[in-house]
Amino acid sequence: MAREVVANAEWKRELRAMIALAVPVVLSELGWMAQGVVDTIMVGKLGPASIGAVAIGNAVCYTPSIAAIGLVLGLDTLVSQAYGRRDHDACHHWLAQGIYLASILSLPVTLILFAASYAFTHVGIDPVVAAPAGGYLRILCLGTLPLLLYGAARRYLQGVGQVRVVTVTFIVANLLNWAGNWIFIYGKLGMPALGVNGSAWSTVVARISMAVALIGFAWRYERSRGHPLFLHWARPSLLKIKQLVRLGAPAAGQIILEVGAWNLGTFSAGWLTPAALATHQIALNYAALTYMVPLGVSAAAAVSVGHAIGAGDPARARRAGWLAMGLGTAFMLSAGIVFFVAPRPLLELYTHDADVLAVGSRLLWLAAAFQIFDGIQTVSTGALRGLGETRVPMVANLVGYWVLGLPLGFFLCFVLHWGIYGLWIGLTLALIVISLTLIRRWNRDSLRPAVVHGD
Repeated sequence: MAREVVANAEWKRELRAMIALAVPVVLSELGWMAQGVVDTIMVGKLGPASIGAVAIGNAVCYTPSIAAIGLVLGLDTLVSQAYGRRDHDACHHWLAQGIYLASILSLPVTLILFAASYAFTHVGIDPVVAAPAGGYLRILCLGTLPLLLYGAARRYLQGVGQVRVVTVTFIVANLLNWAGNWIFIYGKLGMPALGVNGSAWSTVVARISMAVALIGFAWRYERSRGHPLFLHWARPSLLKIKQLVRLGAPAAGQIILEVGAWNLGTFSAGWLTPAALATHQIALNYAALTYMVPLGVSAAAAVSVGHAIGAGDPARARRAGWLAMGLGTAFMLSAGIVFFVAPRPLLELYTHDADVLAVGSRLLWLAAAFQIFDGIQTVSTGALRGLGETRVPMVANLVGYWVLGLPLGFFLCFVLHWGIYGLWIGLTLALIVISLTLIRRWNRDSLRPAVVHGD
């Protein structure tokens, strides 16, 4: 009886700690999503071409940028495990190597985006959209380095449990982005009206502020423990950077495979009717919104599991992973119920078009069906990352989406003529396969003796 009481107390304590860690991270993920929404809304008065230019510029910028950020995701494992074993110097050193890696990656990413900005007019995009989209992306390139520095500093701060400062930074950055859009797009406070380019400048300023703020918070945290950040700054270590890349490269690959699959689905939906494409985009917007919650819980799982592994407590690591999956699954179950019960009111927030409403209800039902699986695969990816396992999620996404889900979806959609439903059935199957694979792997690996990464 006493043992059960102790066990229940441990679960409750871990649950409170997980929620305290997860909520700020979830809010940060929603803040990241809000930046693009603000940009789109603020250029809306300039007309459809401007909206399209911002959408295309952000879409092209997103993939290489998120892949580069993925390469520093190894900090989740390395910093959190070092923090768990109370090796604060190692935390500091890994932050330095993350900063070096982010700086190195910024150059090729910037060059890729700069070259892509001149390709819009050559790939069939309407010149009315292509010209402003190119200018928008060229300015956005200037924010690549601060964006990647922000990514490295954020993973460090999450790894040492300083998550609230990330949320505060995102709130301030979003307010700054909104004000910058108002000033630069429309020429307020004596500034010239820059239109779409003004939105890009606003985003660059917001990204610089995020990088400066998080590095400043890291400096403040290090100083508070008597270890001034820049007085003990570590030199570049090729060995450590390679270790960081070995962990981060599969994580980046997993992100590219997942994002690429859904982007290809969107592109393929463009071959269907306008109503099917519109419905696909609306349903995907809702799925992306709910996805932000398990994505934040996933980051919290990586940190909590890493802390426990670093402390030499595999039982606590396993408990933290299952608690995170419970939180993510509970939320996604609730979201799925809402999608299933009230699809029409959700669709009507976007449009009252009869064709979209006719197609959309059943598509949201499919979205409801995969919510739980999406939550499981996302959180289990983070929990495995806390253990130092990043390759299995990449392989699972490769097989789930690109070997099984997309081919089936294309067959159902274009051969059997099931339309957009066939495409989404394939993507749903992919999520089921990935989630079952990863939760099985987590259940197995979390019972094994842990591998501690770091110095």
